[in-house]
Amino acid sequence: MKNFIGILAATLVFSGSALAQEDCPRGQLDKAYCDRNGDLVADAPTDVKKLVNPSTLVFSFTPVEDPAVYQKAWDGFIKHMEKVTGKKVVFFPVQSNAAQVEAMRSGRLHVAGVNAGGNALAVNCAGLVPFTMMASADNSFGYEMEIIVPADSAIRKPEDLKGHKIGFSDATSNSGYKAPSAILQADFKLEAKRDYEPQFSGKHDNTILGVVNKDYEAGAVANSVLSRMIERKVFDPAKIRSIYKSQTFPTTGYGYAYNLDPVLIEKIKEAFFTFPWEGSGLANEFKKEAKFIPIDYKKDWDVLRKIDEVSGVKYTCK
Repeated sequence: MKNFIGILAATLVFSGSALAQEDCPRGQLDKAYCDRNGDLVADAPTDVKKLVNPSTLVFSFTPVEDPAVYQKAWDGFIKHMEKVTGKKVVFFPVQSNAAQVEAMRSGRLHVAGVNAGGNALAVNCAGLVPFTMMASADNSFGYEMEIIVPADSAIRKPEDLKGHKIGFSDATSNSGYKAPSAILQADFKLEAKRDYEPQFSGKHDNTILGVVNKDYEAGAVANSVLSRMIERKVFDPAKIRSIYKSQTFPTTGYGYAYNLDPVLIEKIKEAFFTFPWEGSGLANEFKKEAKFIPIDYKKDWDVLRKIDEVSGVKYTCK
């Protein structure tokens, strides 16, 4: 891990060099957005006619597991947001990270919880403005990336992965691809496609079950998802073994579309920060969490943006 940290420390933060015009600096943001205050997220439109105040708010949660499970878990929150905003709110069960980004980019999605690794793509290509994430009662937050193998596998340590097939969730996922591939290369000299074959499952739970069922020889996953699946008794934890655990990363970031009406944005924030967590569906599903706390994308996602830069990730907006 020391080599990896060293590489991150030496990596320069985004400089905002890609300026299309002097009055609209945008750094890494797509040409549709401006970032005049340097906070790395899209500014609200200066033309009030371009602000959006929909009669129905569409909300989605990162597609890490069965959407039906999470639609039920978020039901109480949805009702709370309706009460606070005075809007009808619907849950949009997206099937992929790409679909979630495209929905917000096209204006069909207004509020979303985006996986940690996908936040930068959503910020730069869809105008997501992250402002909160879940945390425990003591304000601690985050998760670790773990590499798991079948319990009876001959693979005992990361170096043993050479020549094998590794399951990943999605190329935009931090724990599901970007962090493990960067760590494997920096710390263990293992390069994707050269030293091991990456296989994409689409979701963390697919990767986990793929390892359980031996469809994958190994898998890189977020241990927060792993813990929730074990708690729900989705599989027997004795069937897998962890061979690597990373440093702690921030978790899913929740945000709104950059062009929403400012008054509505304040109501959306109020809905998150006043949500009565105790006894809720979210408390039942996310057992280690107890509330939503404010975040600063520029500061809190710095390590993930550096992982992207180390990995050569480009935020390509279609």
